[in-house]
Amino acid sequence: MSDVRDIRTVVREKYGEIAKGTSGCGCGPSCCSGSEGEAGRKIGEFIGYSAQELAEIPAEANLGLGCGNPLAHAAVMPGDVVLDLGSGAGMDAFLAAHEVGPTGRVIGVDMTAEMVERARENARKVGVSNVEFRLGEIEHLPVADASVDVIISNCVINLSPDKEAVFAEALRVLKPGGRLVVSDLVLTAPIPDDVRHSVEAYVGCVAGAAMRDEYLWMIGAAGFRDIQVVEERSYGDADVFGGYEWLRQATKSVVSAKVRAVKPG
Repeated sequence: MSDVRDIRTVVREKYGEIAKGTSGCGCGPSCCSGSEGEAGRKIGEFIGYSAQELAEIPAEANLGLGCGNPLAHAAVMPGDVVLDLGSGAGMDAFLAAHEVGPTGRVIGVDMTAEMVERARENARKVGVSNVEFRLGEIEHLPVADASVDVIISNCVINLSPDKEAVFAEALRVLKPGGRLVVSDLVLTAPIPDDVRHSVEAYVGCVAGAAMRDEYLWMIGAAGFRDIQVVEERSYGDADVFGGYEWLRQATKSVVSAKVRAVKPG
């Protein structure tokens, strides 16, 4: 799993299957507990979404793939332009659309064509007009320089084989003073080599996770300032790992962290 193209191919194919409903295993608790419907709602509440928020979005947008609610710390305002990195079926993008209102705009970027089409279909179903979904890699964002007020991301960046490029791109597209708020899995201690090289664990956001200090360093190296871990919780002990006891034991050092940073003004 060391080749960048191989990693991207595996992730793209797996998440394409999830978008089409032929697989329920991806990043986040859904890897072991299913995704849509009641399972998706329970996962959403487990990782920090309110019942009201979950009721505001199309049920088909909640695939249970996240590890936290980045919008809880994003302070999105009416009129903001919000960018969602790895937007999937659109869950966080639709929530952000409520917050930015008719004068704002939300852009979702995802590298999986099936996810982009599913998100667009969800938008058509509910008639949301201030959201658009673009096909693209988060390491090479199809977004103009200094055009975004807030960037959010939910359990996606750790899937990237080039996280430094992701943060550099995030800085590029943010306006001066813009905010980056991400929820992601990081490690407090190294994980076993057999897990690190497991395709199943990589797609489940475990093998791709960086060490916590390294993750924060990469954000700072890209040029962000005021970097804060605003919330952190243990992830490896969660019951959502179900029957995957090997994964539960191997991920005792996995932490779900919400990180906030600012582009210098």
